[in-house]
Amino acid sequence: MSVLMGSCAGPGGGAGPAGEEPAPLPVTTAVATMRERSETFEVGGVLQGRAHATIASRLIASVTSVGVRAGDRVRAGQVLVVLDDQDLAARAAEARAGETASSRRLDAARSEQAAAEAAAVLARATYGRIADLYEQRSATAQEHDEARAAVQAADARLAAVEAGVAEAEAGVAGAQAGRTAAEAGAGFARITAPFDGVITERTVEPGQMVTPGMPLIRLEDTSGLELEVHVDESRAAWVEPGATVPVMVGRADGPMEQPGRVTEISRAVEADMRAVLVTIALTEAGDLRPGMFGRARLPGPSERVLSMPAAALVRRGQLTSAFVVGDGRARLRLVRVGRQTDGQVDVLAGLTAGERVVVDPPAELRDGAWVRDSAEEAS
Repeated sequence: MSVLMGSCAGPGGGAGPAGEEPAPLPVTTAVATMRERSETFEVGGVLQGRAHATIASRLIASVTSVGVRAGDRVRAGQVLVVLDDQDLAARAAEARAGETASSRRLDAARSEQAAAEAAAVLARATYGRIADLYEQRSATAQEHDEARAAVQAADARLAAVEAGVAEAEAGVAGAQAGRTAAEAGAGFARITAPFDGVITERTVEPGQMVTPGMPLIRLEDTSGLELEVHVDESRAAWVEPGATVPVMVGRADGPMEQPGRVTEISRAVEADMRAVLVTIALTEAGDLRPGMFGRARLPGPSERVLSMPAAALVRRGQLTSAFVVGDGRARLRLVRVGRQTDGQVDVLAGLTAGERVVVDPPAELRDGAWVRDSAEEAS
């Protein structure tokens, strides 16, 4: 861009005193050039928390109380809904009593096992002594047979007692599992928040009967917001994970642009929409809230376009023109322009690359006026 200076003898670059050449009008010029520019396209979606959960019931029970409303901020572990747990508490108490009874039966079986083991030891010792006497012909065959039978009977009783102990141990394990299940079921009556967040929806009221799988509360983590958009499969290839893209969010005081980062691109194409789900994390959520509508500007293929400074445009009604400098004169030429970005405007028709245009043309500049182009003088 060059600044062209000169003195003007009269308005509009017209002639000065009679017989003199008109003084050139000082202007600033720039060259229309070709540049690389990436096409962009916009897609819309709804903001939501990075973590979100629909909390449902696991029980068939009536609702005793609901401690939150939509818009409330909650902490992880905070009680949201309380269900009627009288039946569950009774089952848990019954399971605990069953566990206690099973433990006592196991204790009795182990005591009986200890007695059976002692009897078996005594029977084997007695048999050993009788066997020695029998070999010395100091004991009769009947006494020897009776001692051996006593050992067999003691072993059989010990085996039966050990089986009873194993059965009692299984009974205790089953009772413990039943107690754990009953206490877990009773715990389902107090529904808590799985993470910090904001209640976005409440669909249950006290006194209402709920069933397993029935949604009660919707919770979203608002420490970070995401925008999920569906991108046509033909354009998805231009979007890359990690790319920074602008996100426009409409608010009461007007749209606001936020920086976003592409965090995930679905591998699957949704058959009904022929689109790919793209997730964009907002790096500066500010006072935005889940449920607000946003539009992301995503990159497309690049192209070469002719551009000039937007300040060179001259708008008169519905016509758009620019002063083109050539042979020392400024000629007003109609141009057709496209998108404007970074102070440059795309020229679709009316100019060719390399032509010079007047930037911020002065009000007195007219078509055909003499101008001073310092760039041409320097060459």
